[in-house]
Parts: sequence; C-alpha cells; structure tokens
Amino acid sequence: MTTDLVVNILRHMLEQAMLISAPVLIAAALISFLLSLAQTLTSLQEQTFTTVPRLLLVGTLILIGLPWFARRMVEYTVHMFTDLHRYLG
Repeated sequence: MTTDLVVNILRHMLEQAMLISAPVLIAAALISFLLSLAQTLTSLQEQTFTTVPRLLLVGTLILIGLPWFARRMVEYTVHMFTDLHRYLG
C-alpha cells in the first residue's frame, strides 16, 4: 500500500465524515445564533432557553436524517470492501 493510496483513503473518509455531520452542525450553529440573538434582544439570560431547543433540534435532525446517514456509511463501507483487493495487493 503506497502513501498516495493511504492519503486517498483518508481523504475519502474525511469527506464522508464531513458530509454526514454537516447538516446537523450547520443547523445547530444556526439555531445557536438565533437563540443568542433572541437572548441579547430580550436580555433573558436563562441557560435552558438555549440548551433545550438546541438539544431538541439536533436530536430531531439526527432521527430524521438517520436513514440518509446510514445509507452514506453503508455505501462507503461497501465501496471500501469492493476495492479491498486494491488496498491489499
């Protein structure tokens, strides 16, 4: 296995990790921004005001996106196993 092949495998793995995690991370960042803005405008400094909606949103997005996340991971795993002969020999 050459270093170019290892770098290529790691690059594909990181791309998949970013694609899978991006929707949840972007949504969490946006909801955090909006809740922080609402806290600033209302001068409400309650921690549960930001924590509970963020947890609900992230949990809901993970449950809704779970089939897509699983399909992406399975496709990547199948691709890795079908190209196994290239990596070993």
